[in-house]
Amino acid sequence: MFKIATLKKTLSFCFGLCMASPAFAGSDQMFLKSPAAPPIGYVQFCKVHPADCQPLKKTNQIIRLTEASWAQINDVNTSVNVRILPATDMQVYGVLERWEYPKVAGDCEDYVLEKRLELIQAGWPESALLITVVRDEAGDGHAVLTVRTDRGDIVLDNKTDQIHVWSDTPYTYLKRQSSTQATAWDLIEDSRTSLVGSLR
Repeated sequence: MFKIATLKKTLSFCFGLCMASPAFAGSDQMFLKSPAAPPIGYVQFCKVHPADCQPLKKTNQIIRLTEASWAQINDVNTSVNVRILPATDMQVYGVLERWEYPKVAGDCEDYVLEKRLELIQAGWPESALLITVVRDEAGDGHAVLTVRTDRGDIVLDNKTDQIHVWSDTPYTYLKRQSSTQATAWDLIEDSRTSLVGSLR
């Protein structure tokens, strides 16, 4: 199966042909169960940045992965990961939980917000760039940015510069922003949960 993780190695000959004939399986798109309550950090973020939580101009958008878009998303992911220092909200803001655009340092949600902002500013549609809450390998809460593409849902993660299809990560997926309503969230049906748990 052709995976995003191997895409860099095949860019020179695969783009065009592979874009016309995607080989991704159904599991490469997340399945949603039902509406979910938004994280309190996101609610507070929207109070501080209401302009960034306005109704979506277009809903259910999907990015077509090309050589150019793949390069751009990798550049943003790596640039933010390198530029922002990892730190807890307590270390940066003196509080347990705060979602904010990072200036120098931040935690996982801050990395996600910055990557999402930079891609939106580059012209990418908001409804294809979704903040996603997961449990990591240790069972701790973590956040990644899901990008909905014609080759599957891929994730940008501050823990790695490599971009993976969501189903190729070791995380348990809990909920993500809705692609139809700006401030709504959806529960994720993660059928890999038992497998992920057995690999820990």
